Amino acid sequence: MALLEVKNLGISFGGLRAVDSVNLEIEKGQLYGLIGPNGAGKTTIFNLLTGVYRPTDGSIILDGVKLIGMKPAEINRAGIARTFQNIRLFKKMSVLDNVKVALQNQVTYSLFTSTFKLPGYFKKEAEMDQRALEILKVFGLDEVSNELASNLPYGKQRKLEIARALATNPKLLLLDEPAAGMNPNETAELMDTIQLVRDKYDITILLIEHDMKLVAGICEQILVLNFGTELAHGTPSEVLNNPEVITAYLGN
Repeated sequence: MALLEVKNLGISFGGLRAVDSVNLEIEKGQLYGLIGPNGAGKTTIFNLLTGVYRPTDGSIILDGVKLIGMKPAEINRAGIARTFQNIRLFKKMSVLDNVKVALQNQVTYSLFTSTFKLPGYFKKEAEMDQRALEILKVFGLDEVSNELASNLPYGKQRKLEIARALATNPKLLLLDEPAAGMNPNETAELMDTIQLVRDKYDITILLIEHDMKLVAGICEQILVLNFGTELAHGTPSEVLNNPEVITAYLGN
């Protein structure tokens, strides 16, 4: 069984068919790319997978669990985490606290313990600090853990957002244009980091990206969307050499 099974997924907004009959199967541990021209429906797919939108039709199954009808927080607990095209950090909080926020869904102490600062509270807080620092170290951010998120350079803010998503302990990590705004050196470093995260944490990754060098360099399978429908799917070599895909991107 695939980790993620999406069948005949579709959504309409009024008279606009934004996504139509999309099928997607992602195996456990796979690094999968979702590409297409602007307006192809890529981020809409992410919003459907995470419960921001409810599909008009179709099904979404994660590791045997039907997700349609769940709230976004429930889907996150079921095992899907995401980043956003536009960075959404708590910029007035420290780097460490940004990651600790994402660890809150794993907190086990009671409100009573927290309110009265009983020993169990401090023990759990210390465990969260340690866990957050371990994750930050993977991204090379442990040495700036006490800095405000807003003080980080752009590339490191991108990494922090991925680290925060990873802290929710997902089975499937959705990355929405993680290389957007990065220079070539930052992009190359990000490629290594994404592969490291997949291998170290044994998770599955689905990413939206316009940087074809990044997509071809790390993705094992790619789905191409155009006007909300599937245009092509296959290996990077098969997809990126497909005449229909080239036409969709270049318009000739």
